[in-house]
Amino acid sequence: MKKTKFVLQITVLSIVVFFLFSCNPIENTTRSNSLLIVVKITGYTFDGTAADYLQSDVLEESEGQAYVTADSATASLRAELLDPSAEAESSLYNAIYVTRYVVSYTRSDGRNTPGVDVPYSFEGALQAWIQIGQEEEIGFIIVREVAKAEPPLLDLHDAREEGVLQVTAQVDFYGQDTATRQVKATGYLTIFFADYMN
Repeated sequence: MKKTKFVLQITVLSIVVFFLFSCNPIENTTRSNSLLIVVKITGYTFDGTAADYLQSDVLEESEGQAYVTADSATASLRAELLDPSAEAESSLYNAIYVTRYVVSYTRSDGRNTPGVDVPYSFEGALQAWIQIGQEEEIGFIIVREVAKAEPPLLDLHDAREEGVLQVTAQVDFYGQDTATRQVKATGYLTIFFADYMN
């Protein structure tokens, strides 16, 4: 009886382990064998130099006219097999098609009310095809124009409030492999909002 009970426990444990390792841990609702990786997100300084952060000018001027512009960033995305062993051979069905992204913002002081302490989160569309073992650079909007016309970024115009607002942007990239199994990857970028000198 004890032996039968022990065998039953081992069988149940084996089934649970099989299902755990057959699912992509990055996106629990998928069974994709492909893994989407955010290698790096690159921002720019206020004068356009590539950097590991973003300096976002909340108000720009040209010929006496003030205006706002969106800020872009570049994501380096890579596709790999979930099982890197020699037996796992990639095929057309392992390629990843990235279709959309979601940007949300947080502050280190815990004040994270959208539209008050940080800009509102938003979603954007993407079209990127990434083969297994390849890395692709994708440009995307990380700060919208409308965010600079709303609090808290509006309060930084003409240095009316604190000089610099620092936030962390979380960027979630969503896609699917060729067999329509869902994948997801997340990257981060530090953003410094201010009314920089033109």
